[in-house]
Amino acid sequence: MQTEKLQTFFQSYLKGFLDFDFQAVQKCYQWPCTLNTPDKCVYIENLDDLAGEFNDIFSQLKQADTRDIRALKASFTPLNESLLLACVDWQFLNSKGEVFTDFSAIYHLQLAGGELKIINVISHDLSNSIALGQSFLIEH
Repeated sequence: MQTEKLQTFFQSYLKGFLDFDFQAVQKCYQWPCTLNTPDKCVYIENLDDLAGEFNDIFSQLKQADTRDIRALKASFTPLNESLLLACVDWQFLNSKGEVFTDFSAIYHLQLAGGELKIINVISHDLSNSIALGQSFLIEH
C-alpha cells in the first residue's frame, strides 16, 4: 500500500515539474515545511512562500532548457504510521539529452487523511545518496 501510494505521489510530483505546473507541485507540500539545498535552507510558512520558491526553481529549469527528469533510484522507509522517509536520486536533462544536474533528495513525508505531503526536503550531491529499506519506481 505505501509503495503504490509513494509511486503515485512521486509520479504526480515529477509531472508537475516536467509541466512547470505549480498547482500540481504545491499539492505535494504541506506548510509550514522546509526546503534545504547545499546553499540555503528555506522555511515555507504559506502558499505565497512556496510560490516564490517554485517561481525561482521553474525559472532555473526553463533557463536550462529542461526536457526530461529521471529518477535514477528511489527508496523509502516508514518512520511510524504517519511519517515516511524517502530518498530519490534525480537527473535533469536538457533538450539535447545532456545531463545538466543531478542530485539526491531526502524527503520527509507525512501521511494525513490518506494523502502524502512533503514536510521537509534536503538536496545533496549524488555521492550522499542513501538506500533505504524498500525500493520503488517513479515513471512518467
